[in-house]
Amino acid sequence: MLELAIGIILGCCALGAGTAMIAGIGPGIGEGNAVAKACEAIGRQPESRGSVTTTMLMGCAVAETTGLYALVIAILLIFVAPGYLVNILMRTIG
Repeated sequence: MLELAIGIILGCCALGAGTAMIAGIGPGIGEGNAVAKACEAIGRQPESRGSVTTTMLMGCAVAETTGLYALVIAILLIFVAPGYLVNILMRTIG
C-alpha cells in the first residue's frame, strides 16, 4: 500500500511538471510573432530601427519570463516536491 502511495505521488509530480512545461509554447509563439512584426516595421521604415529593436527586445524579455517561471515550477516538481510529499506521507503513517 505504501509503494502505491509513493508511486501516485511521483506520477502526479511528473504529470504536473510536464503540464507546467506546456507553458513554454506561449513564449515561443509570442516572441516569434514579435520578431516577425519588428522585421516588417523595420522593412517599412528603416530609420526607426533603433526604437523598434529596443521595444521588441524588451517585449521578448517580458514574454520569456513566463517560460522561465514554468521551468522553475517543473524543476521544483521533479526534484523537491516528491521528497517533501513522501516525508509528509511517512510522518502521517507513522
